[in-house]
Amino acid sequence: MAAEPEVLDELHRLRARVPQLTGALAASADGLVLAHDTPGVEPDGLAALTAAALGVAIRMAEATGHGDLRELLVRGVHGYVATYAAGGSAVLTLLAQDRVNVGRLHLEGRRSGTRIGELVDAATARGELAADPPKTSAKPSPGTSRTRTARGTTAARPTSTPATNHPRTSES
Repeated sequence: MAAEPEVLDELHRLRARVPQLTGALAASADGLVLAHDTPGVEPDGLAALTAAALGVAIRMAEATGHGDLRELLVRGVHGYVATYAAGGSAVLTLLAQDRVNVGRLHLEGRRSGTRIGELVDAATARGELAADPPKTSAKPSPGTSRTRTARGTTAARPTSTPATNHPRTSES
């Protein structure tokens, strides 16, 4: 991906702005690492876990009527894991110490997520990232439901399978 050095630069700038960050990862919504600065944390595993968590969070937001998922925050004894939608097909996951200012974490995470999303979406538009599988525009068959994806398109999916791991935001 041609945008990878720019995405990595954004991750480094983010870590400089929020000193309590212990790691930052940009990944595709389906769990592939795009760029990372995660000392001591295996990036492929973190990207896969992020994709799994997104699937559950998206379903929870839908089930409760709270709209499209924008971010996910997990607080552990030793710190935070925050995930933000980054454009139409990527996510930003941040690892932070427990003493981080959560408001600042959200402010900077949202800004960087927007910037990374712009970089990844531009690279996708230029054909520098693998294209998504074609979406069906036909009417869904019985047993399927129409779902809005992060790319603003609709696709049919069986209602008996788990949701896709694409972040969906009203800003995408």
